[in-house]
Amino acid sequence: MPSLPHRLLRTFIVLIAAWFGVSVLVVLVLRFVPPWTSATMMERRVAAVLHGEHDFTLHYRWTPWNELSPWVPLAMMAGEDQKFPFHHGFDFDAIQDALDAADEGRRLRGASTISQQVAKNLFLWNGRSFVRKGLEAYFAVLIETLWPKRRILEVYCNIAELGDGIYGTGAASAAFFRVPPGQLGPEQAARLAAVLPNPRRLHADRPSPYVLRRSAWILRQMQHLGGPAYLARLDH
Repeated sequence: MPSLPHRLLRTFIVLIAAWFGVSVLVVLVLRFVPPWTSATMMERRVAAVLHGEHDFTLHYRWTPWNELSPWVPLAMMAGEDQKFPFHHGFDFDAIQDALDAADEGRRLRGASTISQQVAKNLFLWNGRSFVRKGLEAYFAVLIETLWPKRRILEVYCNIAELGDGIYGTGAASAAFFRVPPGQLGPEQAARLAAVLPNPRRLHADRPSPYVLRRSAWILRQMQHLGGPAYLARLDH
């Protein structure tokens, strides 16, 4: 009979293998099935209960790609990850720039790609631990391997928090602009992308000077990328 350490090691290996298998299966299924919720949505619900926010309501409505205004995914790429069509989940130039900024004592810059943000928002908790970053990298690789670029961006546009308790373009377009997501124009799309640094403090419908400046910058970047025609690069 195997010794206790060997049995424990075998059990550990089986559990790890099972976890990897389940994670791959879940990511593969979500390539075709809209996620009914996300880790960040569940975390926000729990926080509302713990903080006694009895009037809190979470708004989330899935909007398929063909019902989204093309300005929305373009604005998300322009504001968050302009190299999204070309990288494989990680923008190493942005990571190096962030490290250089930290070494020089400047404000820490984000370097997460859209793929990494989808991985974090969909599967993980908020935080800065090495464990969470490692899992984020793992799920980003899975997503990039198993999903086409268009699907990654479609999910991002649907689960990104765009206001306090407001997730995705469908809910945000109704809450802020009173129009269907397919009717959002470039300025409205740029405002949605502009609040992503802090969507619980910044407002697309009541833009602060910062949101106005950032949305104007995103609009210029959208034009620089070539407008909605840039989305065709997702299929290459």
